[in-house]
Amino acid sequence: MHRVAIVGGGTGGTVLANRLASELRAEIEAGELEIRLISDTPDHVYKPMFLYVPFGKKTVDDAKRPLTELVDRRVNISIGEVVDVDTDRKNLSFADSSVLPYDQIVLATGANLESGSVPGLREGGNHFYGPEGAEQLRDELAEFTEGHLVLSVVGVPHMCPAAPVEFVLMVDDWLRQRGLREDIELTYTYPINRAHGLESIAEWASDLFEQRDITLEAFFNVEMVDTDEEVLETVEGKELPYDLLVAIPPHAGSDLVTDAGLGEDGWVDVDRHTLEATNAEDVYAIGDIADVPTSKAGSVAHYEAGVVADRIASRIRGAVPTATYDGKTVCFLEAGMDEATFIEFEYGEEPYVREPSKPLHWAKLGYNESYWLTARGLV
Repeated sequence: MHRVAIVGGGTGGTVLANRLASELRAEIEAGELEIRLISDTPDHVYKPMFLYVPFGKKTVDDAKRPLTELVDRRVNISIGEVVDVDTDRKNLSFADSSVLPYDQIVLATGANLESGSVPGLREGGNHFYGPEGAEQLRDELAEFTEGHLVLSVVGVPHMCPAAPVEFVLMVDDWLRQRGLREDIELTYTYPINRAHGLESIAEWASDLFEQRDITLEAFFNVEMVDTDEEVLETVEGKELPYDLLVAIPPHAGSDLVTDAGLGEDGWVDVDRHTLEATNAEDVYAIGDIADVPTSKAGSVAHYEAGVVADRIASRIRGAVPTATYDGKTVCFLEAGMDEATFIEFEYGEEPYVREPSKPLHWAKLGYNESYWLTARGLV
């Protein structure tokens, strides 16, 4: 029997498992193939939903569903923590000391928040990149009626690259609707010399910031957070006081990757088109953990999953894999509480930023609701 192991139950891992189960139904039913999805939690979490929690538009429970509701019944689900990948012996080791052999493996473990890597950030900063952080920020915002709110992107790369821009535009609109904007100063900081890594988005955001009286501090690299004085200190020698800090923490890959020799910095070194690991055979990586030159966005994991599903299916059937990933990325960007824009691009391209509109905002909300069909592989 051929064994395919998928480590990670997020967007990439779930979509991949369902695609393989559909494409290789005959092989599974004939007992020739096993697909096993391994996750350290029984729930699948749709992280982009957390952006709406601070504004009371969603709850953290809206962002999760049991994997058993989303994954094809032909896929075996294992809940456990993988602690080692032996790419020579083709074995996975778990925290409970059990071992699982594989023939092909796909790593889809995502990125990890590293708030503790910046002194004072864990204690002084709020964020919306996880359930606890989103709920804490919701409570902080509800009581914040005057002062200086700072959105600081502390580390890049990070998940959902457009989300910090979205948040500051949304909070501006939200405060205006509540009659509080005149009493609250807004500042957005970014580590490089513009508002976003993609130039077209940076230009679009900068124009909106100027129109809405949002201060932009570019080339702003946070070194520490002084929680007593409520001041951000940077490696460039700048200081920025705040009353409410929303900080996007640095992100890190996985020690699992480094220990397996798949990437020195915790991200899996892969061919950007085939998504095959460069340091081991029969290993793929998709989603945030894959070191490819594009955004760490959910749409990337989705499209990568399709490519890897096709390549694995070809190999199992004895054919030469030809499917490749071209860097396709699509993303809705909220421009406030009731308008959004939409971008799409591939490797080497700059996205065109459309004029924000209410229909595009409704389209984003509609996609958020239909996402669960996407995870199931139905759309």
